Amino acid sequence: MKPEVVFGLENATWPALLVNTAGAVMLANTAAKSVFGAALTAAPAQLAAIWSPENGGGATEFVSLWLQSPAATTTLKFKTSSGTMATFTAAICQFNNNGEKWLVLQLLSGISEGEAVPEAKSATEGDAALKQKLDCVLQLARTVSLDFNNALTGVLAHTSLLLGKAEADHPWRRSLLEVEKSAARAAEIASELALFSRQEKESRRAPAGNLNQLVTRCVEFFRNAQGARFSWNQNLERSLFESRFEEVKVQQALTKILENAVESFSHSAMSGSISVQTRNVELTQATQDRNVRLAAGAYVCVEISDTGSGIEAEALPRIFEPFFTTKKAPHRGLGLALVYGIISNHGGGVAISSMPGKGTSARVYLPAEKSRIHNSGVADTGLRGTATVLVVDDEGLLLTMSETILSEFGYKVLTANNGQKALQVLAQPGVKVDLIVTDLVMPGMGGRELIERVRKQGLDLPIMCTSGYVLPEDKQAASGYLQKPFTSTELLQKVKAALES
Repeated sequence: MKPEVVFGLENATWPALLVNTAGAVMLANTAAKSVFGAALTAAPAQLAAIWSPENGGGATEFVSLWLQSPAATTTLKFKTSSGTMATFTAAICQFNNNGEKWLVLQLLSGISEGEAVPEAKSATEGDAALKQKLDCVLQLARTVSLDFNNALTGVLAHTSLLLGKAEADHPWRRSLLEVEKSAARAAEIASELALFSRQEKESRRAPAGNLNQLVTRCVEFFRNAQGARFSWNQNLERSLFESRFEEVKVQQALTKILENAVESFSHSAMSGSISVQTRNVELTQATQDRNVRLAAGAYVCVEISDTGSGIEAEALPRIFEPFFTTKKAPHRGLGLALVYGIISNHGGGVAISSMPGKGTSARVYLPAEKSRIHNSGVADTGLRGTATVLVVDDEGLLLTMSETILSEFGYKVLTANNGQKALQVLAQPGVKVDLIVTDLVMPGMGGRELIERVRKQGLDLPIMCTSGYVLPEDKQAASGYLQKPFTSTELLQKVKAALES
């Protein structure tokens, strides 16, 4: 009997198969059964029944090989119900079913032998097909992330309970900390999946924000980090429309686009330029910008352009697909899928245009209101400070955000991506830290163990905790708690309060 598994691609219009390590087809959607017929209705169905010898090797060997290196595409031939061989573009990724690894085969396009190559689809048809494909894949990601989070909530909650009751020298304490670390690694995956799979609009209205200030912070961080390697051009609309957005999420999206712009020069010794501009956009009718169709209305647009290596024409239509990437490992193809999810969730869109060897331009559109926000300095000078803050988090984007915001408000910022590295920073001669801001759940040494080690060393300094999952184990050990996601104002207020406590 086949296991009860939520596939997420049952209603996809293209064939999709779940195949185990033995080459058995554990699940096939309706489209697959329609294309391949009786070969997939037998029990148990085998991938070998539709496999073409021209693919090279057997079906089982193919599955075994690709389970070692999933998240890619290739061209495969299969025998259809009509008896003819059809060539498919297969998108391949991994599916974990109760610890057993299965292969997901999505056969996105197929041409039978002797069949004419179909004419290119119109932009509207192409957009609809891409959206349908993304919706199905994101539904699968959403289902997996929800299941992960439900399981991890129980694991982390019970582990936290036991850690709270265990004495510091309890023989099981270290094992419990290892359980927490393992759950934290799974939590990272669930968090990434959840971020880009959330296509629904926010149920609450996002706060109004100054997009120019957010853009400036992002650019300044990269400008400082890259030095004189690039020429940076910034042109911000002085009287920008008011837009509503979740600051942390949009900063993640802009940071990812800027990272891609910087990385586009990684294979070239020549210097280049990166341009960033904001502008108001008023549309009297629906308008198409590359892959994005914008309804009539007001928008703010952030355009980030580079003169880097560009994107090949055949890859451009697929850049928002989860797990599709033109980069080498360890890139997992989640960056632009994350951007797509965040901006779509705000009711906006992301348009990408590129020419190989000439560069790339990314345009982020957010819905806006015609009331204008004039550029000015931050009014709340009470949030400024001069203390040295050590920020500890395994998420690079959050380290970037925290360092950028706190530095802009006068703080000196040190960073570490786990507890062990934080202890190394604290042990450096001449380093005096006034406040530690640490994530609770991290691989390696987590926040709880870091707090414990700091207190055992007799370091008398405030420690503030952050997490998207759990509360501090000992509220007395921490000087404050900040729930993720948080805004820059919330971070600054909490830091100020922790330093004054």
